[in-house]
Amino acid sequence: MSMEWFNRVTGELQDNLKSICEKYDQIGHMTIDQSTKHPRIDFFVETEDDERDFFCTILFDPYNEEFYLESFDLDLEQPARIILAESNDVIDAVHESFHDFMNGESEVYYVDENSTEAEYVIEDDGEEYYIGEALDEEHTLEEIVVEWETPEVTAFQIEDEVEVTYQFGIVTNNGDGVLRRVNRVWAEDGELYKDESEFSFTKEEASTIIAMIASNMDTMTGLEDLI
Repeated sequence: MSMEWFNRVTGELQDNLKSICEKYDQIGHMTIDQSTKHPRIDFFVETEDDERDFFCTILFDPYNEEFYLESFDLDLEQPARIILAESNDVIDAVHESFHDFMNGESEVYYVDENSTEAEYVIEDDGEEYYIGEALDEEHTLEEIVVEWETPEVTAFQIEDEVEVTYQFGIVTNNGDGVLRRVNRVWAEDGELYKDESEFSFTKEEASTIIAMIASNMDTMTGLEDLI
């Protein structure tokens, strides 16, 4: 199992999306969640009520080291994966989903949590369509609950320009630790852009992570040195 490909692609993804689509650069956001067996990247736009409208979810299989989209094969009546083999495939999938969403043409595939048989549902233009095919238990979506142990703590800030905060939590079902990073950037016109990411780790990993960071602090370049 390796997360190298996941970290490499997600590290470059946001900048690549901003450069390929001006509209996405203005209103598109993404969050990274590594607290699940298959880490996920959710893409959304914020509404006027400060709610989130999600338009794309990309998952990563760490065992096969591949990104994929969840879909449903209507002919076979069973869930399917759309494999995204290259980083450009990931960018194209998000870009296409974003414009489908903006044009009101998006479809969302998910498991109906209120159904005893975990039926797959297609949500298309606000309407829900049940496929009728029951999924195996291993295909159902697992709800991950994080109890946040700290408030958001500011790690770096330049007033009215940039702010980076961190928050620590515990995954309730397995006791893993979670770090949530929120990066807020203010544009010249005063508009706020916000990106979120989450990184999970076990108790056994924590001391190694701390030691690696501490031993390499002197070789790092601070943000203030770059501005």
